[in-house]
Amino acid sequence: MLKIYNTLTRSKQEFIPKRSGKVGMYVCGMTVYDYCHIGHARVMVVFDTVARYLRYSGYELTYVRNVTDIDDKIIQRANENGEDFSALTERFIVAMHEDERALAVLPPDIEPKATQSIADIIAMIAKLIEREYAYVGANGDVFYAVNRFQGYGKLSGKNIEDLNAGERVDVDNAKRDPLDFVLWKMAKPGEPYWDSPWGQGRPGWHIECSAMSTCCLGNHFDIHGGGMDLQFPHHENEIAQSEGATGEPFVNYWMHNGFVRVNEEKMSKSLGNFFTVREVLKQYRPEVIRFFILSSHYRSPLNYSDEQLDDAGAALTRLYTALRCIEITDVAIDADYKLRFEQAMDDDFNTPVALAVLFDLARELNKAEDKTQLAASLKQLAGILGLLQDDPDGFLKGGTGNESLAEAEIDQLIAARKAAKVNKDWAQADAIRDRLKEHGIVLEDVAGGNTIWRREN
Repeated sequence: MLKIYNTLTRSKQEFIPKRSGKVGMYVCGMTVYDYCHIGHARVMVVFDTVARYLRYSGYELTYVRNVTDIDDKIIQRANENGEDFSALTERFIVAMHEDERALAVLPPDIEPKATQSIADIIAMIAKLIEREYAYVGANGDVFYAVNRFQGYGKLSGKNIEDLNAGERVDVDNAKRDPLDFVLWKMAKPGEPYWDSPWGQGRPGWHIECSAMSTCCLGNHFDIHGGGMDLQFPHHENEIAQSEGATGEPFVNYWMHNGFVRVNEEKMSKSLGNFFTVREVLKQYRPEVIRFFILSSHYRSPLNYSDEQLDDAGAALTRLYTALRCIEITDVAIDADYKLRFEQAMDDDFNTPVALAVLFDLARELNKAEDKTQLAASLKQLAGILGLLQDDPDGFLKGGTGNESLAEAEIDQLIAARKAAKVNKDWAQADAIRDRLKEHGIVLEDVAGGNTIWRREN
């Protein structure tokens, strides 16, 4: 029985989809004006893992993850670069997909773009005006009237009185209330725009997701996910917009992953303490990054450091080493390990405990005489997490591409060491081993006088 921590109820709840056997899941995707950082990678990997497990559990899943390809930051960056905003966003969408593939993140079933959803956005705004949840402000912008929506604050636990008390004096006289937020912005000279009943302009960020999610999954669907930083105001505003426009409940289960932290501060572009996926991939292999992300529960903070990534690399190496030199066959998963793995994942996708099951399995595999079922079980269960799908020998000999010794040179040195040992030139054999170790190459002498090797993390 799968249980999910629902931010809306602040409790773990048994997952019961709206329609038996079918699941609709929407995740807020990237705003594409720069390369993805590790915080974005966490969202990608977490909800890719959720999607994989839902499908493994037999659900027919429709996974939607949007692309925000128009907003103030995009316009500003395009102006700074002296390029059309669509050229900027297209370049970073391509880069995002490259990062996704590197991290073994499977593509969503539907990937709507805000700029391709303008008609749906305009229709939803019109419905909100018709139902008196929205109005045209003094400056021509369209605003959502927060105090018209009775349930505002139910996701974040905030209430309108406290929010009003905490507001600074509002300088925007176009709005009726300081808490009201923009649905449609009138275009400034030189900005991209679309025609609408309220004039030429572009959508606000919040309304984009309400329109895209409901158009792809219906007015009421199962799971909405995203980073914890989106809980308020973005997701709170999505609820107000969507339920105000449709008169129906919006989402049953809200999932939020925790922040990535650097030196106890949230990783973010605004703080300037972020690391792009591309930067980290120069030092660490993609699967090491994925393992690192899954080694913490998705709702917990994830502390980024070289030490944590080194530990992830060493742990992943142990798992691959257990599979080395074993022919993997398609046999049934060991029932006990399967049960333990599923119990972990059914408990709000507890990947650290699921990984612990894999390490127990690897330890037994290392000691077992008949390794067939245990090896197949390890590979299949790890595959549900998007791990251990490379050839073990290839992973252990692979690297980031920045290595000082190529594979052919390593093989030559190992052959020279073998010859030195045959000639009882132990000093030369030790010198070759030491040289290889300096370059991060670990040797293991195995039966039959052969030597296998791997790269250190």
